Amino acid sequence: MTQGNDLRGDYSHIEDDYTIAQDWQSYNEAEHDLWRKLYARQSAILPGYAADDYITNLSKLDAADGIPHFGRVSEQLFAATGWQLVAVPGLVPDDVFFDHLANRRFPVTVWLRTPEEMDYLVEPDIFHDFFGHVPMLYDPVFADYLAAYGAKGPEAIATGGLKNLARMYWYMVEFGLIMTDHGLRAYGAGMLSSQTETIYSVTDPTPNRVGFDLERVMATDYAIDDFQKTYFVLDSYDQLFDAMKTPLAPIYERLVSTPSINPETTLSTDRLYHVHGDSNRTIELGRARQMQQRPA
Repeated sequence: MTQGNDLRGDYSHIEDDYTIAQDWQSYNEAEHDLWRKLYARQSAILPGYAADDYITNLSKLDAADGIPHFGRVSEQLFAATGWQLVAVPGLVPDDVFFDHLANRRFPVTVWLRTPEEMDYLVEPDIFHDFFGHVPMLYDPVFADYLAAYGAKGPEAIATGGLKNLARMYWYMVEFGLIMTDHGLRAYGAGMLSSQTETIYSVTDPTPNRVGFDLERVMATDYAIDDFQKTYFVLDSYDQLFDAMKTPLAPIYERLVSTPSINPETTLSTDRLYHVHGDSNRTIELGRARQMQQRPA
């Protein structure tokens, strides 16, 4: 989201809104080949772990054979949910990012990782942004949520709530889980573009899995350089859209004087989910009876 110093992208030709030309013709065959390998590897592990609607929407993008052309995808996406893709050199300032989302423009980084970065990448590249995020823009409810989220940005910046609002993006856009008729599934871009965290997020017994609660999410800290210690679980994407109807300023005001919740901690008010071994069956445990703290 935020643009800092020493970022990898080329910011020398940005427009005022930080957009650039994708220059699709400049991608070479080695980059297209790397994209195909990334796409094939990640697609192979989605069944049984990714949400069915994500998988269905990914197939609509028809992007298995090479780096996608943003303009062509935008035509289809706009017809479906009114969104379009805009090319950016990398991370952009918060106010710019929120404005793009509020106007149903999703920023997608133009550069692709190197072969040596197949398994780990510090900054989001085109594969993360496109493969991870764009399929969910075809879901009308999720697409409306993301636009409503962007519209909340200026207030968060003005009232000191940016950290809390950013957690909604981290936990519910990058690393969100949803309970489906077939069990727990991942829809977040952060895990679905990762070879290992896709499976970990759904089946590993180590992390907390907590039923979605707006204020709980906004109060919970996170780490950017490790698997998540807590994942939040939706019953439906409607919960996200409905949450954006909530006045957020009072929440910011409450949280500013409250210590952030350690992501390794569960609360007595949490709805917890437990994973059963290798069967990929998940049940809701209900509300925890006492505080539980896992060792760091």
